[in-house]
Amino acid sequence: MARRTDRAPLLDWAEGPGVSPAPETEQGERWAQGYGAAWERRPAGELTPLPQLEDDHIAAVFVVTFDPRSGNIVEWCRPHDIDLEGVEFKSMASGSHRVQSDFIYFRKGGFFGLACFANMPVESELERGARMKSVGVLSPSYTLLYRYMHFLENQVRHQLEIPGHYTPLEAFYEDKKGVLPVGPQTCQPALHWLPPVHKHLYPEMKITHPAGCMSQFIKFFGEQIFVLWKFALLRKRILIFSPPPVGVVCYRVYCCCCLANVTLPGIGATAPESKPFFYVNVADIQTLDGEGSYVACTTEKIFEQKQDLYDVYVDNQNVKTHREHLQPLLRVNSADKEKYQRLNDQRQLLMYSQEVDGDCGSCEEDLFILFFMEQNNRIFQTLLEVASSQDKTLTAEHARSMGLDPHGDRTFLMDLLEVYGFDLMLVIDNPCCP
Repeated sequence: MARRTDRAPLLDWAEGPGVSPAPETEQGERWAQGYGAAWERRPAGELTPLPQLEDDHIAAVFVVTFDPRSGNIVEWCRPHDIDLEGVEFKSMASGSHRVQSDFIYFRKGGFFGLACFANMPVESELERGARMKSVGVLSPSYTLLYRYMHFLENQVRHQLEIPGHYTPLEAFYEDKKGVLPVGPQTCQPALHWLPPVHKHLYPEMKITHPAGCMSQFIKFFGEQIFVLWKFALLRKRILIFSPPPVGVVCYRVYCCCCLANVTLPGIGATAPESKPFFYVNVADIQTLDGEGSYVACTTEKIFEQKQDLYDVYVDNQNVKTHREHLQPLLRVNSADKEKYQRLNDQRQLLMYSQEVDGDCGSCEEDLFILFFMEQNNRIFQTLLEVASSQDKTLTAEHARSMGLDPHGDRTFLMDLLEVYGFDLMLVIDNPCCP
């Protein structure tokens, strides 16, 4: 029987050089304050770390603090010479002073970051009664960052209680640091986005909700999940606004990207990549302006006014678009309601199976991921079959076989053909015309 691991499968699709292990160095104090490491005892009594099975090395570790006079600043980092410009605002989101703790996923250049934030009341006029810090890491991939969540949560509390004590962070960095390849690629490490995946092969992220982030995501949006699904499949620029805490909204970014997974070969070659940017702020405006497709979240309301940066704006449960040709996609049609009912039926069946039969091998995450994956495959399989036919005509019957409303999803289908490069004729009668 194959041994099961918790390796994030997305790394298997990574192209180009990632981060390679650093040369062995003498081990110092090991990851104190809540982060355990596995050890084997050598005959001489020395401690040596067990071999790492995953390439989960980090590029940097840092501490950000709020200074009442200077604002957000990076107070400490390793390595010393890494460019962390802007990280002080990404790891401590606008409005964070209103919450006691939070976690934030973000992108910094060619890296992804995870930072844990905490806010502690103090009796200090100099600090205006509150001490706020974030401790975070950078990595070429976001799929393994969740492993450091517990360590970062403990370390930010440690930094609040004993400011300036960086020994555990030093030891952590020395153990987990990676060496980027020499050459031009050093400045542009491989980014690990969301490629097509098979069953169970989707990014692992720590789940903060008992039922999982995907199930909470779908319950939060209800039938509108199929509105987001269409925009995600069309590779639109989706921006999600929410006040802090930011962590749960970062999971919505991840879930939104998962809606567009397709496993059929050859699909998506002409479509832009769906990129999870996670948390963004005003410093990212120039970057977002050059992106053809992304999913991101923000706490800064000013983004709503910058309509040239996004196609779809999500405020709480309100999904909207200022682009006139996308307006029809905002309406939940009969086919969407049928799919939502089918999704809920499958969920109820799963819960019954778990309760009565003791089936612990399946979970809601698998169900939801596979539901949309199969729905997407069904659509593109039909399009491929029509594309290989002699007349290349897509009819209302084809639309129904794909689980779509021939009339309500007409705009969606037309955009889908264009985005994915299908040269087909869409022949669906307009019910408003005789």
